[in-house]
Amino acid sequence: MFFTLIIAFLSLVFLMIIHEFGHFFVAKKFGVKVEEFGIGYPPRLFGKQFGDTLYSINLIPLGAFVRIYGEETGVDDYRSFSNLAVWKRILICLGGVLVFWLASMVIFSVVYMIGVDIPVGDQDITGVNTTAVRIVAVQKNSPADIAGLQIGDELIGVNKVADFQKFVQDNKGKSIALQVKRNGSTMNMSVTPRVDYPPGEGPTGIALERMANIIQKSPWYQAIFYGVIYTGKITWQAMAGIYHTISSFFLGKGVPQEAQFAGPIGITIFLSQAASLGAGFFLYFIGSLSVVLALFNILPIPALDGGKLLFLIIEGISKKPVSVRIEQTLTIIFFILLITASIFVTIKFDVPRAIEFWKASL
Repeated sequence: MFFTLIIAFLSLVFLMIIHEFGHFFVAKKFGVKVEEFGIGYPPRLFGKQFGDTLYSINLIPLGAFVRIYGEETGVDDYRSFSNLAVWKRILICLGGVLVFWLASMVIFSVVYMIGVDIPVGDQDITGVNTTAVRIVAVQKNSPADIAGLQIGDELIGVNKVADFQKFVQDNKGKSIALQVKRNGSTMNMSVTPRVDYPPGEGPTGIALERMANIIQKSPWYQAIFYGVIYTGKITWQAMAGIYHTISSFFLGKGVPQEAQFAGPIGITIFLSQAASLGAGFFLYFIGSLSVVLALFNILPIPALDGGKLLFLIIEGISKKPVSVRIEQTLTIIFFILLITASIFVTIKFDVPRAIEFWKASL
């Protein structure tokens, strides 16, 4: 469990690094001076100067950053960001976002090369005849844990998660027989659902997902095409989800129940849980996350790439740059709001997830 957690964390950091590399690459292509490309956030541990750029490793391992000459303040210099044509500055701004989509296309291409089972819920799936209900989490010292059930086990004869949950509720306190497939072998096991149980654990102490082999293994030349198409599909679904969440909130309907909020801690836990279901599903999750990060970063909010893009579009239309003071003030205000929101999400959603994850791994 600890190993998958480390892999998950490093994968999230890697996405942040390639995001900043996207800005770095386009800026270099346009001849802009890049003062520093840093992995992690200051204080700096060490760095090495190559040409005009300092490449640094920093203490706080939560991502990466790039300092582009003249981006924060106007500098009258041919190698300054602020001295470039607007369309070039827009491309530098978009560089980091586009890398997320490019990464997603590559990842989904690999996913199609190997074939992956993905969660589908209990709804009927057109064109899919075979599904499997699998265990995705087991609480420590729960009836399922005592019985020897493990993450990745497939419950034979169970077609829908809701059917199994109802069966368990109807048989609390009684021993129930289960057939489980694990690593190609079938085993007979028994578990006794609890009548009384800790909140969030359920009678047996397991979490289930209904999986289907929707992404089937394909030749590499087809997989590349399918990977690009699937990235577009996930992008559309994510956009619809974001729109539904935002519109419901502003219409006074509250946050939709299905909405999942997570900060870095929560995302790392989700990635770790995905890794426990195999490399294929882990890659699928990374590809989906990359799309979500792209859409989040392009939102027209100061302090995000989308906010910078908005200021540049205004400049392109009005033929006059937005006041540096106004841009910096708005950026600071929204940065504080984003940090505040991140702290709220961490306390409200991530900390309880982390506690449950820790309890399950002890």
